[in-house]
Amino acid sequence: MMDGIERLSQENKCNKNEVGGILEQAESVARGVLESIQAIAGTTTCKGVQIAQLNKWASEHDLWITTDRLGSYEDRGSENEVYLSSDSNVVYKLNDFRYSDDNLEPFFERIKAHNLYFPDCAYTLIGFSQNANGACCAVLQQPYIISNREANESEIAEELERLGFHSQMDGEYYTNGTHDIFDASPNNVLVGIDGNLYFIDTIIYRASVSNIDIYHSQSPKYSK
Repeated sequence: MMDGIERLSQENKCNKNEVGGILEQAESVARGVLESIQAIAGTTTCKGVQIAQLNKWASEHDLWITTDRLGSYEDRGSENEVYLSSDSNVVYKLNDFRYSDDNLEPFFERIKAHNLYFPDCAYTLIGFSQNANGACCAVLQQPYIISNREANESEIAEELERLGFHSQMDGEYYTNGTHDIFDASPNNVLVGIDGNLYFIDTIIYRASVSNIDIYHSQSPKYSK
């Protein structure tokens, strides 16, 4: 993540605020769609309808953000397009909801869980946008982490153990019985200039034996 660039100190830069109201409002919109379709059709498969409704809702509430307002394009991961702000110490991630299966409940659960376990690199939902593939995405703001290097696997395992997570399937994922954490790989965990580890991009689900199959089906590493 652009090591060596002079920016604000880690303490000033970290976002320790609770999730803003936009996340709760968007979750309410998505849940309304889920409950309606479940009542009518008896299914929880409604991800596409939820995304379409959130697209409409964002446009009506001035929450639609064009990418030219986000700064410079930096990278594309499995689910995120990443932009670096030119005038503040944050990055923006356009999340395409890839790791939600048939509805968006796992997305909202994931953001709240991430902010609970990793508050120094918390996400804030600030609106919605369209990525380079034309897909509607959530726009997540995250503090820019000044890093010395990527964490190694043993450092990641030690930190997650400290947080109460235990390795499963030889480090395939970690669980604390409430949430399962996937993709805690070195490219997603940075060692900051303060020596602390920052989990900037992991996949979190509410704990379930089915998560490994869902993750494998959605991750480009396994679904090619």
